[in-house]
Amino acid sequence: MPDPTPNPTAAIDALIADCLGGDQLAWEQIVRQHRRKVFNIAYKFTGRHDEAEDLTQDIFLKIFKSLHTFDRRANFQTWLVSVSRNLCIDHYRSVRKERETIARDVDAGELTPAAPGQNAYQALEQADRVELLRKAMAELPPTLREAVVKRDLQELSYQEIADQLNLPEGTVKSRINRGRTELARQVRRIRAEDEGVTG
Repeated sequence: MPDPTPNPTAAIDALIADCLGGDQLAWEQIVRQHRRKVFNIAYKFTGRHDEAEDLTQDIFLKIFKSLHTFDRRANFQTWLVSVSRNLCIDHYRSVRKERETIARDVDAGELTPAAPGQNAYQALEQADRVELLRKAMAELPPTLREAVVKRDLQELSYQEIADQLNLPEGTVKSRINRGRTELARQVRRIRAEDEGVTG
């Protein structure tokens, strides 16, 4: 009589085999089973829920692309955790490097208006606009800041940004819009705080 309790290793092996064979439902099941663990790792690195959500999506996309490299004799969860941590470390380093670049090089005058009616960048026309922008940019979640920088400072197309970040174009547009909105909010907040101090 066969053992009624399934072997978890055999189960994940079967899912991986199906996924590599093009079965989208198998991949969705892998994500469902391991999403909480990956999210927890991302959250420990970022400390922010929205940022951890974005990073979790990025991690699963990269895991999907490298699934064919997984040694099936190894423990899948151990491999998953290792890949997730390495990607979080890479993300942290790139964010830190980008923050240093922004602090050194950014010029508010290079920013283009986000959309009709949005005054995020028009509000930066005074003499202190560069310093204000640096402060506001530093307050953005790294994923949003990265998208805004690539679009508004580096002037990359949506498709170019999507290719660089390995993300769908729709996700890129969403991050840029959210980033611009948050930047405008931070500019207003910093201005209000400055006026409160000086006034």
